[in-house]
Amino acid sequence: MTLEHIENINPTNEVAVASILLIDDHPLLRRGVKQLIELDPALKVIAEASDAQSGVQQALEHTPDLILLDLNMPHINGIDTLKLMRSAHVNSRIIVFTVSDNEEDLLAALKAGADGYLLKDMEPEDLLDNLHQAAHGKVVISDQLSSLLAQALQSNQAKDKQDATSLTPREKQIIKQIAAGYPNKVIARKLKITEGTVKVHVKHLLKKLNLRSRVEVAVWAVQQGAN
Repeated sequence: MTLEHIENINPTNEVAVASILLIDDHPLLRRGVKQLIELDPALKVIAEASDAQSGVQQALEHTPDLILLDLNMPHINGIDTLKLMRSAHVNSRIIVFTVSDNEEDLLAALKAGADGYLLKDMEPEDLLDNLHQAAHGKVVISDQLSSLLAQALQSNQAKDKQDATSLTPREKQIIKQIAAGYPNKVIARKLKITEGTVKVHVKHLLKKLNLRSRVEVAVWAVQQGAN
């Protein structure tokens, strides 16, 4: 990784810095990722944790913009850690960072409230690029898993009929915004409604479409040409 690579990823020299919490039980992995992130002036690791308990504590204490969360940790795994953080009202964007390309792990993470799912074997510049996208509200999933997620959704569609015809015009507007990667706060501003109203609409459209997360909504929207 060179400074030229970093400048290509962040050509605008943006001033805003996205804060990051690393949760992984492997010290060498944390050190390597931290050193990589330190090359990027728009990203900063502000805390680290090696297990679920300390991870939740650090998340609540530091309220980072992003959390990189390992899936396979001792005692309490990444999925359960994710659930604990969401139950504790951790509002950071949580990205699962793992070696597992298993469909069940991917779906479980998204169902538990993950905002992305990245594989540890990705290129360093791709990781930085995805972190930038995640910091700007985008859903990030490793390229090789996108087709896997689409297939899983298609399988679910075969089992559970999706009542897309019952969507209201406002819900369709919100789906387009979700597909574009915008968080609720931005959607509310763009549609000139409250963030609470957006949350209610998202809850209703998830139920109508038999989907479990915003990520699934985004993938469904792309499949339907709604973006």
